[in-house]
Amino acid sequence: MDIVDLLVGALREATGPTAIAYALAAIGLNIHFGLTGLINMGQAGFMLLGAYGFAISTIYGAPLLLAFLVAILAAVVFAFILGLPTLKLRGDYLAIVTIAAAEIIRFVGRSVSMSWLTGGSHGLTGNSYKNTFQDASPFADGLVAIGPIALPMNQSNSWWLRIVGWSLVILACVLVFLWLRSPWGRVLKGIREDEMAVRALGKNVYLYKMQALILGGVFGALGGVIFVLASSVQPDSIGRPVTFNTWTILLLGGAATVFGPVLGSLLFWFAFTVVRGILRGVIPPEVMDATQVEPLGLVLVGITLALLIIFRPQGILGDKKELAING
Repeated sequence: MDIVDLLVGALREATGPTAIAYALAAIGLNIHFGLTGLINMGQAGFMLLGAYGFAISTIYGAPLLLAFLVAILAAVVFAFILGLPTLKLRGDYLAIVTIAAAEIIRFVGRSVSMSWLTGGSHGLTGNSYKNTFQDASPFADGLVAIGPIALPMNQSNSWWLRIVGWSLVILACVLVFLWLRSPWGRVLKGIREDEMAVRALGKNVYLYKMQALILGGVFGALGGVIFVLASSVQPDSIGRPVTFNTWTILLLGGAATVFGPVLGSLLFWFAFTVVRGILRGVIPPEVMDATQVEPLGLVLVGITLALLIIFRPQGILGDKKELAING
């Protein structure tokens, strides 16, 4: 096992499209939970809708910007439909409803009756919708090395996708920074701490929750677009484990912070890649093959999440006084 190659691979994964997608999804979840106190267990549903919205609209001839707008609009509509009957629920009840809603999206997407539009359980191949994004690149084709990482400039897992993805993450962080310090953000934090007190001040709590749900869902949808621009649209690849990983990333970096979701995503994917590589190098194939190492890595992720909640629920950058889970 070559340690240098392992670390380079981990760095590549930690800065790649998957980490970017999870960072955007965690930023959205941070608006839901960290700012507003909404326990959303269905962020994968927003990601999957964003992925479908972008891919399907592109396949039907939509230009790049319009495809992004369709992905955003799909998240807005889903948040509105989801929020209307559920935002009066609290705690575990909201969590159950949101995870059920995300599963409905996944099962509809993979159903045989929708295969004409979504591709069913086989999904949509990347070659059918990536062309507009790759054609928008201002860079020439070719392999480009930056430090120890060498990648193509304009293919699926490319520097062009990383540039666009991390630009979206930076933009999202700037917006969250401004929102946290605005009167609107202070109302959201007030709802998180004491909803009845905010309502007593004459604020429309339901409307603020709806706004937070929509904005967080939009970031989740953008994460879904980045996720599938590096691969393909497979409904089962954006299911419950995606939501659980997003929660791990948020709690690792720190909820109710600006850069916590980003730091959490970087650390999560770096550590996960290193652990997976070590397990593959240490465990003999006759004891556990490569297909069994992946679930073991996810088991370790689950243990990490449990330990985080027990010993440091505020995360690396979080403030224990800020996090509603301690209340």
